[in-house]
Amino acid sequence: MGVLPNDIVLRPRFQMELTGLKEHYLEAFEKSNQKPFVVTRVDDHVFIKFNKKEVHFWSPQLHLELVQLDEKNCRLHGLFGPNPMLWTFFMFLHFGVATLFIILAIWAYSSAILDQPYGIQVGLMVLMVVLWIAFYVFGRLGKRQGRPQMQRLYEYMMKVLL
Repeated sequence: MGVLPNDIVLRPRFQMELTGLKEHYLEAFEKSNQKPFVVTRVDDHVFIKFNKKEVHFWSPQLHLELVQLDEKNCRLHGLFGPNPMLWTFFMFLHFGVATLFIILAIWAYSSAILDQPYGIQVGLMVLMVVLWIAFYVFGRLGKRQGRPQMQRLYEYMMKVLL
């Protein structure tokens, strides 16, 4: 199944055109709670995740949004992602590394202008780049580890839609 392309994104997205009213599909998801999945609906959004027994550190969840296009058609937008707390922490780490990189760059520039040694700052900037790459690789490995569960979420979603 080619739902999850092997490209550079950490949070794969997709969309589908569906025939019918969005309420029909939203209600189908509400009624579909079946183990090991936990389905939650908030307005036009549906969140599908695994129950606590099946969850591991890299377990994904599927966020769906249904948008009514006209009287007969709607569009489903899907987004695979990690646990929101994990994603927030991951983004916090990226932001922290970027902030430190900028601070070190300003410090290195100031030292260079004042004819002071700036090798330590440049070395730390290189370390920040290495850390950023390590975070990215760590995220890719996590995505690969969560891929089987992503496929299960997608298959479950398709089963409910049909």
